[in-house]
Amino acid sequence: MRLVSWNVNGLRACIKKGFVESCLALDADVYCLQETKLQAGQVELELPGYHMYWNYADKKGYSGTALLTRMDPVAVTCGFGDDIHRHEGRVITAEYEDFYLVCCYTPNAQRELKRIDYRMIWEDDFRLYLCGLDQKKPVILCGDLNVAHQEIDLKNPGPNRGNAGFSDQERGKMTELLAAGFIDSFRELYPDKTGAYSWWSYQANARANNTGWRIDYFLLSHRLRERLTGADIFPEIMGSDHCPVGITLA
Repeated sequence: MRLVSWNVNGLRACIKKGFVESCLALDADVYCLQETKLQAGQVELELPGYHMYWNYADKKGYSGTALLTRMDPVAVTCGFGDDIHRHEGRVITAEYEDFYLVCCYTPNAQRELKRIDYRMIWEDDFRLYLCGLDQKKPVILCGDLNVAHQEIDLKNPGPNRGNAGFSDQERGKMTELLAAGFIDSFRELYPDKTGAYSWWSYQANARANNTGWRIDYFLLSHRLRERLTGADIFPEIMGSDHCPVGITLA
């Protein structure tokens, strides 16, 4: 079973840049999308064989997530927790027979950490939500989690220390989440691999120079470790400032 996550940075634009062709080439059983930037009825997506679920932000052209799945979920829910977290279309949870799949687009702390206080509330509430699910079934969390956890996860850790996505606060919350019973699938299989990034700035030829960050993840409940047979990053796939990431489960 292959699962793929991709921040498409505007699905309508990404479709014009080969999104469908990329999906057909990857041939995943499930695609989790972030930053779709859509409202209902704004896109016609032809991907035969997939059930499609959408969570839209209240604000037009902002945030949003989607789930495209060949496998029939038992149930699908949009959002989580208190009302404060339910206006930006950031979470979709699909319950399958033997696991939960959570697609997430974590709020950015923004320049000068302007939104760090809300980010910390989000992190604590979201961790409790995931742990609650994990008590019922194993959990697969994927998406743009907007943090490079360790120095190995970005090209230039020194100059970026303290910036959004590499602040001590955000990195600490990732550490707390992993300590709560989850593994980083990519680092589980490739603990020392350098130059493995999933996002590049559009500035200064960052992608061509591979000056990137790994901020897109698949995190798994510990008890799914034995089923993990592959973890991939697909930097050759264009169409967004992020590339897809994926896992394969036995």
